[in-house]
Amino acid sequence: MEPVHDAATPVRRTDDPLFGSVSVVLDVAAGVVDVRGDTVPRVVVRRAEGVTDVDDHVPVGTRDGALLSLSVDGRAVPIRPGKGRLTRRSFRVDVSCEGVVYRLVPDSLAGSRLLRGGEPIGRLSSDGDGAVSAEWRDGVRVRAVEAALGYALAAAFGTGAQPMWMLALEALGDLLPN
Repeated sequence: MEPVHDAATPVRRTDDPLFGSVSVVLDVAAGVVDVRGDTVPRVVVRRAEGVTDVDDHVPVGTRDGALLSLSVDGRAVPIRPGKGRLTRRSFRVDVSCEGVVYRLVPDSLAGSRLLRGGEPIGRLSSDGDGAVSAEWRDGVRVRAVEAALGYALAAAFGTGAQPMWMLALEALGDLLPN
């Protein structure tokens, strides 16, 4: 498989509890996340070329779904990020793959849940540096494609969000004169 990143971009490796070694490459400058492993399919999230209005708070550079593409083993998959405003839920990212809707949604300051059809299957965390950790829910059969999607979304958008009251205070503070 051909890399989609500069050779100088660090590769973050994680030992997933179910799927073994998973590699995540986050190239912030290019707006690309590349996830792969021996037992998971390759998932790539890519910002459109030529985008100049890059959001520094989003590792992949934008939450505008029209400026993003996602592929699973080379097949295009629709991606719909929320706008990321005043509620944790607004930071969600939805993906429809193989007839199933997946959602990554913040559930704490640092972590996000991965949902399959509305049911939680795992919890992921990433600080926005490409390193991702996953905890899969006991008793739930997690498929390799689901793990790869979770890693890619967590790396591309980061995880966690402040509670609504903190986000509202921050927005109010931005409106007040210095």
